[in-house]
Amino acid sequence: MKQSDNDHASQTGIGERFQEETKYSPDSIGGHSLDWDHMPKPYKDYPEAISTVSLPSPGAPASANIWDVFVKRRSVRDYSPEVALPLQLLSALLVSTQGITAQEGNYGFRSAPSAGGLYPIETYLLARAVEGLEGGFYHFRPHRFDLELIKRGDFAWSLAEAALGQNMVVDAQVTFVWTAVVERSKWKYRQRAYRYIYVDAGHIAQNLYLAGTAAGLGVCAIGAFFDDQANDLIGVDGVGETTLYMATVGWPRE
Repeated sequence: MKQSDNDHASQTGIGERFQEETKYSPDSIGGHSLDWDHMPKPYKDYPEAISTVSLPSPGAPASANIWDVFVKRRSVRDYSPEVALPLQLLSALLVSTQGITAQEGNYGFRSAPSAGGLYPIETYLLARAVEGLEGGFYHFRPHRFDLELIKRGDFAWSLAEAALGQNMVVDAQVTFVWTAVVERSKWKYRQRAYRYIYVDAGHIAQNLYLAGTAAGLGVCAIGAFFDDQANDLIGVDGVGETTLYMATVGWPRE
């Protein structure tokens, strides 16, 4: 190997190595059989939840032209903090992002696509000003269409600090926090699963943007955060389940 090759290899970062080592090729794609006896559970529950809130039927806004929604979609960071979000509208946002839209046997199809139909993404909410919800962190269960209160209190400033000081979290009516249960995807896709997990999260976030825009809400995705702080706030270990992405939702300030 030439010295220049050695220098290049030493400068290659983990991102480049990941891309290279998870490439598919005709020679590498086979040889993996699925262990159906140990397939991870598709849904997560909190038996120790403080309380459970059944969600009402979605209060979808008046129909909007999808092409107008595409044009109007923007990241909105400035919210009117004093106006609460109706719970029916929150239901509509949850349906648009992770809702089960059709059932076939025990399998539920959702509103956003997922690699292999494995749905590794879990949705948590920091509710600050939502009608019918006390402040705190909630976990969304799409298979039961309800919210589990897992942590009661005002955590807006704490989550804003975890999000590198992005204080729009403090004024947002609700902040979505998405995690990945990694083994759901690794069971099938092994190390390449991480590629699909990030793509899945992007599908979900874009659905939130479009649904929020159609409802007259502001949405802003957050990809920059202190991982350990964010994981600690919602109580996940950062390995088997880890925070991937966030998004604030609120009424735009006039």
